[in-house]
Amino acid sequence: MRLSLPLLLLLLGAWAIPGGLGDRTPLTATAPQLDDEEKYSAHMPAHLRCDACKAVAYQMWQHLAKAEAKLHTPNSGGRQKLSESVYTDILDKSCSQTWQGYGVREVNQVKRLTGPGLSNQQEPSISVMITGGPWPTRLSRACLHYLGEFGEDQIYEAHQQGQGALQALLCEDPQGACSEEVPVTRTEL
Repeated sequence: MRLSLPLLLLLLGAWAIPGGLGDRTPLTATAPQLDDEEKYSAHMPAHLRCDACKAVAYQMWQHLAKAEAKLHTPNSGGRQKLSESVYTDILDKSCSQTWQGYGVREVNQVKRLTGPGLSNQQEPSISVMITGGPWPTRLSRACLHYLGEFGEDQIYEAHQQGQGALQALLCEDPQGACSEEVPVTRTEL
């Protein structure tokens, strides 16, 4: 195979130009190494409970907001309240969804739950997220736990005050999962 001189010079030049083909560092990513608790426990590991609570609050808020939007008409004059039977049903459905968009990824040796409604400050250029497995069941259980702990009425009241109020109720009260967040880095004994 013969390359023409201009093509050969172009290719060699790309290797010599800063930012050209020769300066690219290869991107690599590895899957998070899960410990036994993260792999096999039926419950959400303590270091991921704050993320899980935020995911649950986000999903509850999204489901309720969608239902309210369906009630809104141009002549309704603003936000419509859902009836108790409707918001109870919607909250139950928000907990029984598939939770398939959620999983765990590791950034700088710290494992975090990721998915819709969870913004992690350190976004890597490339990463691997482990989805499925125990994560959907754990999120569903966490959601049902919050429904039982606070009740549909209190959750809907917080929802009406805004997404931040709902997250504060579920996650940030003195006993909440995010009140004194468990350190996310752990050392083996």
